[in-house]
Amino acid sequence: MGRGINMNYNFSTHVENYQLNHPDQLAIVALSQDGGERRLTYRELFDLVKGTQEQFAREGIKQGDRVLVMVGRGVESYQIYLALLRMGAVIMPGSEMLRAKDIAYRLRHAQATVVVTAEHIADEVEAAVDQSSVKKIAVDFIRDGFVTLYSTQSATQNMPAADTDEKDMAFISYTSGTTGGPKGVVHVHGWAKAHLANAATYWFDAAPNEWAWATAGPGWAKWVWSPFVSILGKGGTAFIYVGRFDPQVYLSLMEAYPISLLCATPTEYRLMAKSQAIKTWKPQALRSAVSAGEPLNREVIDAFRSACGVLVRDGYGQTENSLLVATQVGMELKPGSMGKPTPQSEVAVLDDDGNILNTGEIGHIAVKKTLPTLFQGYLYDPERTAKAFLGDYYITGDLGRFDDDGYLWFEGRSDDMIISAGYTIGPFEVEDALVSHPAVAECAAVASPDDERGHIVKAFIIVKAGVEPTDQLKEELKDYVKRVTAPYKYPREIEFVTDLPKTASGKIRRIELRTAEKQRKNKVL
Repeated sequence: MGRGINMNYNFSTHVENYQLNHPDQLAIVALSQDGGERRLTYRELFDLVKGTQEQFAREGIKQGDRVLVMVGRGVESYQIYLALLRMGAVIMPGSEMLRAKDIAYRLRHAQATVVVTAEHIADEVEAAVDQSSVKKIAVDFIRDGFVTLYSTQSATQNMPAADTDEKDMAFISYTSGTTGGPKGVVHVHGWAKAHLANAATYWFDAAPNEWAWATAGPGWAKWVWSPFVSILGKGGTAFIYVGRFDPQVYLSLMEAYPISLLCATPTEYRLMAKSQAIKTWKPQALRSAVSAGEPLNREVIDAFRSACGVLVRDGYGQTENSLLVATQVGMELKPGSMGKPTPQSEVAVLDDDGNILNTGEIGHIAVKKTLPTLFQGYLYDPERTAKAFLGDYYITGDLGRFDDDGYLWFEGRSDDMIISAGYTIGPFEVEDALVSHPAVAECAAVASPDDERGHIVKAFIIVKAGVEPTDQLKEELKDYVKRVTAPYKYPREIEFVTDLPKTASGKIRRIELRTAEKQRKNKVL
């Protein structure tokens, strides 16, 4: 995959150069659930970044080291990411919801040397390190809270930024697969530069000194996309709410603060649209709203348009790339459509042989492999990487069709992946957890339609001989999955069955279960 002439680039340096000319501009406004507020200018932020880089260097982190970062929303996430990029380390975003098994897998697979973790998940990290066969892991426990440990420290040595090339590795983001463990998606420093010229410009649209709120949490590729790169890279002010999601609270915050841009998940939009508060909602400054993860329904779009005149614009992309298709700034919105390909993205709909299909025909959504934001491959997995491409195109794994006006319409997954409330969940991960329970003989996990989350995980389970399939066992299995893997992956519905549909070679035909679920839910609705 060609990327042009070698050039130096580092996103941290990009933001640092901006702060040299705008030192007193607000960079971050963080609000806690109890109302506590913290504001940092760009100069104050980089004082912390340089101090954190110095601290990390004393702890042995070097350029090229792979560092798993597991922290929550707050100033600290920006501080850590910028410091690690500035010193040339490779960041592995990790959700706070990961459990010891998930953490240990990432540490071993990526050959990570350091994990930076928040206090409330330190025990899970300790358990992961105990399980891990990786010998060179220095665990940096932040026992007293990150604010106490780092944020009062400014740099004393003024360490220089690392000399990084656009093609040097910068991020390894793990994403679920339909078989096997999660895939390590490799992105280079040049990805951020290309993302700024693409998604941040044509879709998110942050302007200097403008308040922007992107609700994704650290640990996800979407956090790197919007709260991190799209806001700071454009000189905006990142608004952070550290509390739990509550639709009424979210709406009230946009009345209390001059938030111009909102980027939220479809589930968050759906719940805000259903809130009674939206009927009298008067946002202070909102001019633009975007959504990504799964298609938005017309009712949600209409609710926001009626409340404040703002159109919620869809966007489509993946961990493996960046924004591919969107209802871009100034573009006519077609409710239900994902919009049109962005200027960087040569998107096509292909048949199984890689031929471009005609307008209206459903096929594989694909993008030319010359896309500047396309990943470098799956870490240590050339076979999976090769399977992701067909000729000159990267195959997304989604199905779609173009209409006569060039708008792309999502038609479903071409594999067994489950997308629930914006989370991508591999059925293998759920099934692997379930079959480790002594009551389960065999199982299959599929996506089941849901009004609020788009889809939920449903598990079809065959219990072992002598085990009684009761409602109590269902709850026990749900709790079990929450404990052994990330809580968002647990099956919200369980159905006990006596057999599962299979191919002649014995593979489970999840497509039959998905189709039956879709038909069942449609009848109920």
